[in-house]
Amino acid sequence: MAEQKQTQEKQAQQKQVERRPQEKVEELLVRISGKDIPGSRNMYVGLTRIKGVSWNISNILCLKLGFPRNKKIAELSKEEIQKIEKFMKEMPIKEFFKNRRLDIETGESTHKIGSDLDITKDFDIRRMKKMRSYKGIRHIQGQPVRGQRTRSHFRVRGKSTGVRKGGNKK
Repeated sequence: MAEQKQTQEKQAQQKQVERRPQEKVEELLVRISGKDIPGSRNMYVGLTRIKGVSWNISNILCLKLGFPRNKKIAELSKEEIQKIEKFMKEMPIKEFFKNRRLDIETGESTHKIGSDLDITKDFDIRRMKKMRSYKGIRHIQGQPVRGQRTRSHFRVRGKSTGVRKGGNKK
């Protein structure tokens, strides 16, 4: 029994030694569409780091451009990065995958990425506030916009809310 425990402990120690990284290799960052992505990431996972690129969009990009999903970002050549950026600008995907369908100003369906997405979202919120829609009023008040309950959540420090003790009195 004691010998088995010792051999198991030795095996566990050897596994721990094997799992330790040799040396911390300098992490390579690849810049795609204005976002730095770690080179150790797979294409499928790494592209989702870009704001506006979901798992579906990342999968479509890999399939349409013919990249394997498990290819490392660091292995991409400059031409392949340019292909990816060109694809993201044009976004030749079906309408229901796009994040900006039937835009109010232009009437077209587009897909925004990165800072463009932030800017358009900010302008949408400003427009709702200006025309005093229900969602705009909720934004002004700092309350949840999409119908969530507020009895026990969305409490902000500094604002006091009264909670009645004792429950219902008859």
